[in-house]
Amino acid sequence: MLPVLWNSGIKKLTMEPIYLDYNATTPIDPRVVEAIRPYLEKLFGNPSSVHAFGIQAKSAVETARKQVAGLLNARPDEIVFTSGGTESNNYAIKGAAYARRHLGNHIITSSIEHPAVTEVCRYLEQHGFRVTRVGVDEQGMVDPQDVEKAILPETVLISVMHANNETGVIQPVEEIGRMARQRGILFHTDAAQSTGKIPVDVEKMHADLLSVAGHKLYAPKGVGALYIRRGVQ
Repeated sequence: MLPVLWNSGIKKLTMEPIYLDYNATTPIDPRVVEAIRPYLEKLFGNPSSVHAFGIQAKSAVETARKQVAGLLNARPDEIVFTSGGTESNNYAIKGAAYARRHLGNHIITSSIEHPAVTEVCRYLEQHGFRVTRVGVDEQGMVDPQDVEKAILPETVLISVMHANNETGVIQPVEEIGRMARQRGILFHTDAAQSTGKIPVDVEKMHADLLSVAGHKLYAPKGVGALYIRRGVQ
């Protein structure tokens, strides 16, 4: 950005850049800073410890778990904290694929997924899995009928993002999730870009696995969550 020249004294006035890339990451909300401050400064106990410091930390973790569950219309015991969206996607896709390998080795995803999903699928292809990548229309939308046509007897997992990180297009995950549930196929959705911006309801989505990235909704970097529906291995 070019400096603005002020009078003949060539005094440079620099202009502050305006941040517009909130799809990439968000700043930490001041209310979040205040909420976590006590646990950074004084209440630093290990939540697995049985002494007072640990009990206080454990209580905070469980409160946070309930809050995340409430955001997703899930139950607290269905929320697993991770380091972010990438770990959540890896945990969900690899975990589901290997847990259900005795049922089949076929995975369906879309051609516009975030690298945190596409790279996992590429990894699994190198380890005996087959991956079908469903295309999108001119609006960047996945057609549920294309997903249905891609289903094979060996299909064990479908992973389609909720909202695209580049275009913002919201995918028809409710219809895709319903289709997967009816066929006994696990459904995962990467909701990193949508959670906290539009309603995210795991029940309406028929989601078995759903990934959340904290830094996309004003939380610190290095914080994420994975919803795992009860009974899903």
